[in-house]
Amino acid sequence: MTLRHPVMLFAAGFGTRMGDLTKSRPKPLVPVAGKPLLDHALDLVAEAGGARTVVNTHYLGQQIADYLADRDIAISHEPDILETGGGLLNALPLLDSDAVMTLNTDAVWAGPNPLTMLQAAWDPARMDALLLCLPKENALGHKGAGDFVSDNGGPAQRGPGLVYSGVQIIKTAGLHDIQEKAFSLNVLWSRMIDQKRLFILPYDGHWCDVGHPAGITLAEEMLNAHGSV
Repeated sequence: MTLRHPVMLFAAGFGTRMGDLTKSRPKPLVPVAGKPLLDHALDLVAEAGGARTVVNTHYLGQQIADYLADRDIAISHEPDILETGGGLLNALPLLDSDAVMTLNTDAVWAGPNPLTMLQAAWDPARMDALLLCLPKENALGHKGAGDFVSDNGGPAQRGPGLVYSGVQIIKTAGLHDIQEKAFSLNVLWSRMIDQKRLFILPYDGHWCDVGHPAGITLAEEMLNAHGSV
């Protein structure tokens, strides 16, 4: 089985929270448990059956392009930072789909494949976006009160509930209605919330934010605990 939607991997950030680790390499190439963060994300795509995959780049982007040169993966380079929404809009010609999966490259997972879970739960008749979220106690390395709440599987609202994991399925049509060149997907999510078209799916595994150096150790400990290394 292959994924029904193409996958966008966000890999364009500066990685400033990583300090010296990203002075000479982009964050997606920082190693965790013996392989770059980018490969942890790409492995999820492969395990889910594969799909057309696009990786956006900016900071030290040529290193990522060189690393992926022998793989069938498209690069959407951004001369200027476009944020998540602008980056996705910029990559649409390569993705060529009215709905896509997006995946952050600065996290590591232990548990069910998040892309497979999303695909199984996706209902385009009532959803414009489905965000995979998890309880705060399962979100290692994450600080905050949570991002979204939902009653009995209904449309989501913002609030101190589940933590957004960085993985979603989202329809792309609404991106064309936003005038700014650089913008966050939060802009589109807010419109979907108003229209009761944004939903969340709870994840019962574990996830670790590796956006900071301490996250590397946390992620490796998590993977060892789950027998994933």
